[in-house]
Amino acid sequence: MSRLRIAVVGAGLIGRRHVELVRGDPGCELVSVVDPDPAARALGRGLGHARLADLLAGTRVDGVIVASPNSRHVEHALCCVEAGVPVLVEKPLADSVTGAERLVCAAEARGVPLAVGHHRRHSPLVAAAAEIVRGGVLGTLVAVQGSAVFRKPDDYFEQAPWRRGPGGGPILINLSHEIDNLRAICGEIVAVQATASSRTRGFPVEDTVAITLRFAGDALGTFLLSDVAASARSWEQTSREDPRYPYHPDEDCYLLAGTNGSLSVPSMRLRVFAGTPSWWEPFVTSKVEVCGSDPLRRQLEQFCAVLRGEQPPLVSGREGLRTLRVTRAVAEAARTGVPVTID
Repeated sequence: MSRLRIAVVGAGLIGRRHVELVRGDPGCELVSVVDPDPAARALGRGLGHARLADLLAGTRVDGVIVASPNSRHVEHALCCVEAGVPVLVEKPLADSVTGAERLVCAAEARGVPLAVGHHRRHSPLVAAAAEIVRGGVLGTLVAVQGSAVFRKPDDYFEQAPWRRGPGGGPILINLSHEIDNLRAICGEIVAVQATASSRTRGFPVEDTVAITLRFAGDALGTFLLSDVAASARSWEQTSREDPRYPYHPDEDCYLLAGTNGSLSVPSMRLRVFAGTPSWWEPFVTSKVEVCGSDPLRRQLEQFCAVLRGEQPPLVSGREGLRTLRVTRAVAEAARTGVPVTID
């Protein structure tokens, strides 16, 4: 079987990771790194283009991974759709719901596969947690606690100044991952409320957010988000899925509590009642064993299956749009102070 010819658009932090993965996959061939910066294009080792349109006009491409800044996701993905080339767009799908809707409708109208890079959907940890919740092991889900609380270094913003402005804060960059995780594990989110602060960094965009969530099954949740707080309660620092981050096995970032038990994620510590549910009764505590693997690598493998026509995207454009609606609702609630219902 011939290798799949894949291009990567954008050579920032996540774009470079996609380049590494495509190069390391024996079933793939990196045909170009598209970026206006010559130094970034050099990652392609002579295979580079300044403009995506130039690549698509003159090179056979089986698939494109879009990892450009959020504000250009729709532009670049639409360019692929119009050329009939399947595309994997990094999360968030767009920086606005309107743009995402336009992209999803265009892809569906042309029959071009559109996948969204919510790579944690490919995580065995997320899949195992979702199976436990949906299988009723915890009883009826009633309460969810979550956190993505960490300290980004100053050079994170110096390397990409767009992260200091609207669309570059932790709501769109980081919370979109968490919202997608919680949707996958706990079901749809139907209403949100939020309070945000930008006092610590002083940027025009938030650095800390406190959020409340209502799920379709009427479970309630709280979520604390901050990219300026010295803490290890984040997926990156507790899941051990990305070796670049220090690992803190004594921390969790989600607690899922039902009427008969609770699950801590990603330690996968499960506590359930053996008899009558009561705070006077002891829990039976166990650890759910999950074989870890790199979800970004699994995402590329699944995208390749999409390119070969073997599977539909695990995270479709519609799924990415649903997650974006909730994420933008949080941003709106934080801006106005008014609860937002997600239609």
